[in-house]
Amino acid sequence: MRRRDFIKIAIAGSAAAWPLATRAQQGDRIRLIAVIFGYTETDPETKLRIAAFRLGGWSEGRNIRIHYFFAPADMTKEVVAKETVALRPEVILAHGTTIAAAVQRESQEIPVVFVNVSDPIGSGFITNMARPGANLTGVMQYEPGIVSKWLSMLK
Repeated sequence: MRRRDFIKIAIAGSAAAWPLATRAQQGDRIRLIAVIFGYTETDPETKLRIAAFRLGGWSEGRNIRIHYFFAPADMTKEVVAKETVALRPEVILAHGTTIAAAVQRESQEIPVVFVNVSDPIGSGFITNMARPGANLTGVMQYEPGIVSKWLSMLK
């Protein structure tokens, strides 16, 4: 077989297979996100946070499913963390230090994003700010380097 004939056959074969590959990429799977709040479901602060979270541009039921868990102060965080990890979500959003710690003990594979944690390095969630390491990352509640910026804004 000559080189030109081989190239023609390869181009024709890929052109014929292209519609099949395109159709195969159409199906989006619904991803599961688990959110654990440290308050009750009826708490006004929790309701505001859920509303803000839903404004993130996702379409619930179309491309994601969000499962909310509530772990108020009188509830054991470990029980909620076990229930959450058992669902095998794509990612867990952990609200607060005690919830993030409980989830960290339950899973080292599922990515966890924490919020409202004041000292993630001291809590053992991350190794350093530039490279968090492991499966936890998040947003610090207070970062010492930003205090001067706050003071500048007040001026």
